[in-house]
Amino acid sequence: MELHLGPLREPVRRALVRADDEGLMQRIQARDHCVWKPDPTEISDRLGWLDIADRMEPEIADLERFAATVRGAGYTDVLLLGMGGSSLAPEVLARTFGPQADGLRLAVLDSTDPRAVAARVAPLDLRRTLFLVSTKSGGTVETFSLFKYCYNRVADELGREAAGEHFVAITDPGSGLADTAAQYAFRHTFLGDPTIGGRYSALSVFGLVPAALLGLDLRTLLRRGRQAAAAAAALRLGIVLGTAAAAGRDKLTLLCGAELASFGDWVEQLIAESTGKEGSGIVPVVGEPPAPAGEYGSDRLFVWLRHGADQATAALAQRLRAADQPLVTLRLEDRYDLAAQFFVWEMATAVAGALLGINPFDQPNVEAAKVQARQMVAAYQAEGRLPAEEPALRADDMALYGEVHGSTPAAALGAFLAAAPAGSYLALQAYVPPTAETDAALQGLRRAARARTGLATTSGYGPRFLHSTGQLHKGDAGRGRCLQIVTASVPDLPIPDRAGEPAAALSFDVLKQAQALGDRQALVAGGRAVLTIQVTGDPAQALERLAGGI
Repeated sequence: MELHLGPLREPVRRALVRADDEGLMQRIQARDHCVWKPDPTEISDRLGWLDIADRMEPEIADLERFAATVRGAGYTDVLLLGMGGSSLAPEVLARTFGPQADGLRLAVLDSTDPRAVAARVAPLDLRRTLFLVSTKSGGTVETFSLFKYCYNRVADELGREAAGEHFVAITDPGSGLADTAAQYAFRHTFLGDPTIGGRYSALSVFGLVPAALLGLDLRTLLRRGRQAAAAAAALRLGIVLGTAAAAGRDKLTLLCGAELASFGDWVEQLIAESTGKEGSGIVPVVGEPPAPAGEYGSDRLFVWLRHGADQATAALAQRLRAADQPLVTLRLEDRYDLAAQFFVWEMATAVAGALLGINPFDQPNVEAAKVQARQMVAAYQAEGRLPAEEPALRADDMALYGEVHGSTPAAALGAFLAAAPAGSYLALQAYVPPTAETDAALQGLRRAARARTGLATTSGYGPRFLHSTGQLHKGDAGRGRCLQIVTASVPDLPIPDRAGEPAAALSFDVLKQAQALGDRQALVAGGRAVLTIQVTGDPAQALERLAGGI
């Protein structure tokens, strides 16, 4: 770790001295809940991640045998169905390492957009595909919807008797998914540690089962995790994060090369869901297009995950140092150091939570959007349509909802951004198909918004971001400006009411639309600034027009 702290140098020094005097790290390792709150609820029973690397060591042989059995059965592909903490660490491993010489190809499906579902499932050879159904709670609506859809696809092609062998559950003991796995004769069920929250589960079975199927060296992964647990880097990083946020530098901007880009998504969920509560929060800014150093405000802290030759990021880091922006550099020797980084960031988040006076292990505002979404689904099932309101503006192929000022969508967006108070950020919430075209268009809109306003920007596809930054949007100090971009996806896909049966009262697009409506209601109820733009045409082209007009 290299630190260039600029204006944070002295506050961080004092915080490190105080942490040492108070034995902060020793108290965390001793599982003293009073580090965070006097009430142990959702703290004392959420600290299993501290020694999970040690406890998983004896499980390696069984995981390797399972992977060998799967390979021997002729499987070549794995599709993981999950959301948030259950999917992001496996996605990091799959995208960073890829399959090893004797490993399987692994992809992640964490979207209810029907085009995204079809794009992942349709090309698969179902005879050679294993589905990992991964959810700690065992009842995540998106994960179960994906399971029922995929199970029916397999049963239709291969027969009900053979379908269960193509599914594996990763869940906590006693969950609904554990019961489902027994009912449908899954090939295997892996039970996790219920004392570990989803976003802290990377080095548990939720990360290691996918790693074993990829053919990764599990012993090296766990050894790197244990080495990180014994190092001081995590404490120092946590002190920097917490001190920076307390000083108003709460926009944690991650600089990652292309090879490590997915690790930023994992950090985003960990930081946002752990710290965005009680009117506090660290805003992780991931995948933001680079800018001249002078375009960044005084609310930034930069962290560079450095691995290999990345000249463009190195040049940006040099410019940031010259501008005296605080910059932390974390150097990875090889890709297996990701396991160390998993632990470093988990511990750093716990430390930052202690400095901010919050519980980093709960998610008190996540349920609000789920309740609203369930109400929307119930209304659809009762009336055959989702609740609708009259738009404040219709123009071109867009309908705008919220407080709209302006006669065109671009003008309304410009006014929405101009009203942002100091220290704000723009959260792009994209309920659109996750394609290369929409990726590029969202980046263009982020670039245009920052150039006009200086605001930090975040971007996430719905409903995936609800399991990541959704807590932050509703639980922090409310300085986020939330821009929802929503489009209907056609053709739609049915969600079976029950696995193995054809009846379907709901579809993936209706579920996505209900989640967008529910989250909007929860944000508005929490006093958040929300502008919703419903697009009937091509979403990428609509985003490009908005970027060009502001």
